[in-house]
Amino acid sequence: MKLKLVGLIGLFFVSTLSLSAQAKNVKFKVFGNCSMCEKRIEKAALAIDGVTMADWNKETKMIEVAFESSKTDIHKVHMAIAKAGHDTMMHKAKDETYNKLPGCCQYERAKSDTKGHKGHQHH
Repeated sequence: MKLKLVGLIGLFFVSTLSLSAQAKNVKFKVFGNCSMCEKRIEKAALAIDGVTMADWNKETKMIEVAFESSKTDIHKVHMAIAKAGHDTMMHKAKDETYNKLPGCCQYERAKSDTKGHKGHQHH
């Protein structure tokens, strides 16, 4: 009886580990200004199949996203947010989409680097 209980506990532990190995939490910067931005950014992230949580902080401009890596990847989340009009460090929103955002949501955008990768110094 004791051996069965130990076996069941071990099986539960292994299955829990395999489930948590698929779940990922990632934080990254998303540009925006206000609570309307927050709703739009979080809605875009949550629209991706496999995303289970999205929480954007307007003060820090950081979003925390939880997702199942077996269903999606972080690039899809970045792309969805950019498609909604908000730049991330990985993907830039199209100008047409950004320009349609309400005035209060139009954040200061980074200038395009026409010099390429060689045009900046690493610190």
